[in-house]
Amino acid sequence: MRIYIDSTDNRKTLIRIGHKEYTRNVESPRDQDVLGFLVHCLEVENIKPEDIDSIEVNPGPGSFTGTRVGVAIANALGFSLDIKVNGSFSPVEPIYSSPPSISQNNSK
Repeated sequence: MRIYIDSTDNRKTLIRIGHKEYTRNVESPRDQDVLGFLVHCLEVENIKPEDIDSIEVNPGPGSFTGTRVGVAIANALGFSLDIKVNGSFSPVEPIYSSPPSISQNNSK
């Protein structure tokens, strides 16, 4: 079974399992729970981890946190299940829409 994860929009998560598509919209980026939603979708479809044979993830560009979370989940699942992510055993790297701005240089 192939799964697809797209969390590049930090207010929307899209999961595809086979030919079925699930979407969850949230009001705040803080409410985006990609892993929880993925687990829910797998439970609905009665899919066990060992049933997954490939993973596709949208690496971006997109929001910094949303993109990073989706790619990290896909890479972790690929590693733990020993399956390809985006057609490769090498980790997928996120593509951000802009450089992260997570620190400031306060020295002057």
